[in-house]
Amino acid sequence: MNRVLASLDEKNRRRFAGLLALQGGRRSISLLSRITGLSRHTIRRGKREIEHPSAQETHRIRRSGGGRRPVEKNNPVFSRR
Repeated sequence: MNRVLASLDEKNRRRFAGLLALQGGRRSISLLSRITGLSRHTIRRGKREIEHPSAQETHRIRRSGGGRRPVEKNNPVFSRR
């Protein structure tokens, strides 16, 4: 199972773990968390995504707005070059 998870991107890893949690029943999230090393929150989110697929599904892996800000926005000195 961990070999398969290692080959997936973040979104598919989360959804695969969520699918396994749906099949496992009670206490499966805690067990999967210990086996895979994923947080329980991540597995719960994947389970929710499997149960209620979004109609506005995008091909993004993460939500927009994440990551570092460009250097030019943080320090205007660099934008003058």
